[in-house]
Amino acid sequence: MAGTLRVILGDQLTHELPIIKDANKENDVFLMAEVASEATYVKHHKKKIAFIFSAMRHFAEQLIRSGYRVFYTKITDANNGGSILAQVQNALIDFDINSVAITAPGEYRLLTECQTWSQTLSVDVEILEDVRFLATPSEFAVWANGKKQLRMEYFYREMRKKHNILLDDGKPVGGKWNYDAANRKKFDHSATIPAPTTFPQDTITKQVITEVTELFAHHFGDIQPFHFAVTHTDAQKVLAEFVELRLAHFGDFQDAMVQNEDWMFHSHLSFYLNCGLLTPAQVIDAAEHAYHLGSAPLNAVEGFIRQVLGWREYVRGLYWLMMPEYKKRNFLNADRQLPNMFWTADTDMNCLQQCIKTTKENAYAHHIQRLMVLGNFALLTGLHPEQVNNWYLIVYADAYEWVELPNVTGMVLFADGGVLASKPYAASGAYIHKMSNYCEHCHYNVKEKQGTQACPFNYLYWHFLIQNQYKLQTNPRLAMPYRTLNKMDAHKQNIIVQDANAFLEKLDNNEKV
Repeated sequence: MAGTLRVILGDQLTHELPIIKDANKENDVFLMAEVASEATYVKHHKKKIAFIFSAMRHFAEQLIRSGYRVFYTKITDANNGGSILAQVQNALIDFDINSVAITAPGEYRLLTECQTWSQTLSVDVEILEDVRFLATPSEFAVWANGKKQLRMEYFYREMRKKHNILLDDGKPVGGKWNYDAANRKKFDHSATIPAPTTFPQDTITKQVITEVTELFAHHFGDIQPFHFAVTHTDAQKVLAEFVELRLAHFGDFQDAMVQNEDWMFHSHLSFYLNCGLLTPAQVIDAAEHAYHLGSAPLNAVEGFIRQVLGWREYVRGLYWLMMPEYKKRNFLNADRQLPNMFWTADTDMNCLQQCIKTTKENAYAHHIQRLMVLGNFALLTGLHPEQVNNWYLIVYADAYEWVELPNVTGMVLFADGGVLASKPYAASGAYIHKMSNYCEHCHYNVKEKQGTQACPFNYLYWHFLIQNQYKLQTNPRLAMPYRTLNKMDAHKQNIIVQDANAFLEKLDNNEKV
């Protein structure tokens, strides 16, 4: 009897998906393929490619041990056609198959391709819903319908109610929905920062690293040291150690940045959530359980759950609601080319150097480094949204377009004009000084406002407001800085513009800044 070819993508490594649960072990075949088209449509970080390929190979082994038939293609295999579609076509030749099934891809470009497969392949193709998420795209669209403004906070409250998370008789535990105001402390060394959870490389991972090092030598990033979890069991250990060792201090210090402390108290779970080794329900349950046991305070647990149940689900819903037009947005008409230092970390700005360095080494930086250092710089200097989006998609091992694009276009660059965020996340050097110790080690002086030794963020901030005054001055959340700007005399504003233009000219010439 002919069976179904069941395609599993590299970010769908979850046994509970219907594509696996509904499989017939005798007749169906699973297809998994490491293909150049997915590794190179942007030149992904070497460590990101190795992580996904290793996790895929381990997942395939688990399926085989469970008695399923698996058609697995490695990146080095002679029969590798270079794309998912080519491997589906190969499988249709090699196996007795009369239909194809695939869980809906998480990226618009791949979903639209899959929607043409039925005609291309001349077989029935079923695209199944990805049930790992806690809100479907259609549910989000219903929630968004008719609203003049979309704001995560209100969506998050509805999700809390729907899933009965941190509620007491229908009301938020502690009396408030959001404890973000309690989660903005600069690190004061009152707590010991635990080492990240790491794992030795097994034979599979070592082989993947060898192959990726050879085949993707010209891609960005360091592949060693490599210590990611690549199985469900190890990913669950990362979750357990986060709850045990980091969650209690996560709330207080989630926005803090410390020189040479790349991992802080963050969970490091986005790698595993976004490829399927963990599910959002798992991590939310673990955090809520810690609160009820009294091992983590409410501000930490609520802040963490808000990132997963609120923000993560919200950006996915927004992505599917707004695509494909959303990808083209450039509200501020930013057009500057991405400077070389985003690849080399060759800059005298210590905060940027630290954040690019950890990105290169780890394929990771935490959310404040991504938003308020790297993103803030990209915003203030007017870097082109397409180039900035590609950079973020390339360099982070947890980056897939559904999560990366709304965060960068909407949150980092305000390129959507306020669909995602109510204001641009622009800041001077004072914010970075408040939330980190980077400024203590910097060539520039964060307290200087003008001149060659001034922190560039200081004059770039005001220059950004001047340059975009026509579009931003009516934003109520920018009323205070614009009042301050309007009180500055013309001479002071001219100095700001001169300092910014001198800096931006050096940036355009890829001179060291």
